[in-house]
Amino acid sequence: MTIEFIGIAHTRPGSESEAADPGTPLIQPDYLRSIAQAHEDSGFDRVLVAHSSASPDGFTIADQILTHTQRIGVLLAHRPGFVAPTYAARKYATLDAFHPGRVALHTISGGDDKDQARDGDLSDKPARYRRSDEFLSIVRKEWESTEPFDFEGEFYTVKGGWSAVRPALGAIPIYFGGASEDAIRVGGKQADVYAFWGEPLAGIAERIEQVRAAAAPYGRDPHFSVSLRPIPAATEAEAWERAAHILELTKERVGQLQKSWGWGGAKRDHAAARGSQRLLEYAAAGDVHDKRLWTAVAKETGAAGNSTAVVGSYEQVAEALGEYVKLGVRTLLIRGFEPLDDARDYGKLVRLVRESDAAGQLVGASI
Repeated sequence: MTIEFIGIAHTRPGSESEAADPGTPLIQPDYLRSIAQAHEDSGFDRVLVAHSSASPDGFTIADQILTHTQRIGVLLAHRPGFVAPTYAARKYATLDAFHPGRVALHTISGGDDKDQARDGDLSDKPARYRRSDEFLSIVRKEWESTEPFDFEGEFYTVKGGWSAVRPALGAIPIYFGGASEDAIRVGGKQADVYAFWGEPLAGIAERIEQVRAAAAPYGRDPHFSVSLRPIPAATEAEAWERAAHILELTKERVGQLQKSWGWGGAKRDHAAARGSQRLLEYAAAGDVHDKRLWTAVAKETGAAGNSTAVVGSYEQVAEALGEYVKLGVRTLLIRGFEPLDDARDYGKLVRLVRESDAAGQLVGASI
């Protein structure tokens, strides 16, 4: 399998970027098309359409991206619990019918109780992961069953489920994220690709082992994704100068951004999210790990999402990304702090990593 690169879709300059000014309309169609095209031109395979209780409708955003590009796919995030799994399966299959093979599902069970409650979900985290398990089981049945099927579970009951629309390639890839024991249990069973935030190499190696152990009883062998924030420049010194500038902008604007993301005026509380806890633990241990994994932005934002950066020259950053590939990671989800400019600039990183992989330089020991 070749290395897959995923970027992140933005609907306006500054959306989801800690260092940008959010004082612009949330949905700007021309900007969305520009950033999607920039990722396609830079050699990315997909762009993530993220989700929160304050986000625009992801299916509409995904369709816009796919309609205005030629090749690039979407990784469309979805929270189980708000749309019936049979209907969600048909929504994904319908989108895939118009854009065959270009759609993937990213399952977000929900790590923030307050964000879930804004959409009316008051269930606790263990229940949300049990629900995700049932949801994905039904979604797969809806895609694959040639005869009507029944399902009886804790959260969902289906009688005679069947779909007239099916994925063009027989299935749609399912990505899954989460750092808790419940997440690993469900993701090991269901995920085609298990996604991690950008931890140090030793942490990723540990988590790959955990997921593989959880997947083994089901005969599954998932791929793995790591999310990172590259800050490359012509020289290492220039890259660290840019990192310092990004941190200053983050400190100035993080409160305003968090309010615009629907978190209120204060820092978001990620205490219940094990992935955020892990990033903050690494940040407390030091600002830099593995030579160039930088945690200062994670510390400043309370580890809100994928917030750890990789800082250095283009060659150094590509080398650092390659170290994750050597561990067994085959998907690199990378996004910048200036989304459009960085998407255009990352083409060099994509090329350098793929050239190293093609030359056999990124083959590491199997974990």
